[in-house]
Amino acid sequence: MNTHAELDVLGTAATWLAEGHKVALGTVVKTWGSAPRPTGSQIAVRADGAFAGSVSGGCVENAVIEDALRTIEDGKPRQLEFGVSNERAWEVGLACGGRIEIFVEVIA
Repeated sequence: MNTHAELDVLGTAATWLAEGHKVALGTVVKTWGSAPRPTGSQIAVRADGAFAGSVSGGCVENAVIEDALRTIEDGKPRQLEFGVSNERAWEVGLACGGRIEIFVEVIA
């Protein structure tokens, strides 16, 4: 079921696409333990770095935005995972005991 916030993310992405922007969409596809956002949460990222929505918050979100920009550049989807057993998770601040998996793809 889509929440109002998710519909806004997709609506914003559709508007950006209609305006001629390149856009990537990140979606939380799996969570384990304590996670800041539930499965299905989304973020739309424009090629200029503008974004709408949220998949985590803080430094994790910044890392997802960076990967979304790379996805826009090379067209390759990415499966990202952040969690306490991952050194990068400590680096980006997901030390709450949870794990999240985010799929990032270009949308057209």
